[in-house]
Amino acid sequence: MNSGFFTQSIGQLGFVVENLEKTIEAYSTQWQTYNWQLYTYGPQNLQFMHYHGHPTSYTIKVGLGYIGNTRIELIQNLEGKTVYTDHIEYHGYGLHHLGIYVQDKDAALNEIQSQGFHVIMDGGGQGLDGDGYFGYLNTEATLGVIYEIIQRPKRRPEPEKVFTSC
Repeated sequence: MNSGFFTQSIGQLGFVVENLEKTIEAYSTQWQTYNWQLYTYGPQNLQFMHYHGHPTSYTIKVGLGYIGNTRIELIQNLEGKTVYTDHIEYHGYGLHHLGIYVQDKDAALNEIQSQGFHVIMDGGGQGLDGDGYFGYLNTEATLGVIYEIIQRPKRRPEPEKVFTSC
């Protein structure tokens, strides 16, 4: 079955930031965006993590919010070598990836691989039921930006912190 990954709309804009809470404050002030949800992802809540095909360990802090209907993900790398630290080294802070939501990650990964792309970093199992997946693809050289495949968990843990206003 073809997942139609390459025909899906962009569901998320992901940015690598130096200071997550300061950036959330700036977004909230400039765009009047509120209800940012903060999560920390790492060995404590991801069942698996890979970087360039090898098991790894990293810790990131993520802020999820919306501007209109567009999901914004702000990512602060806390520990470990990741696609985020690579981006900071080569490009600095800023737009990192375009995320596409899928229902069936395996079908999407098969389609992606048939197009000659592969996952450069992934992780998963962050949902309450051990589900959820994210994988960054080696699309930057060909398409000018990293694409991310996202299969949302059915049930997500409560956020560590919610910014209802700044």
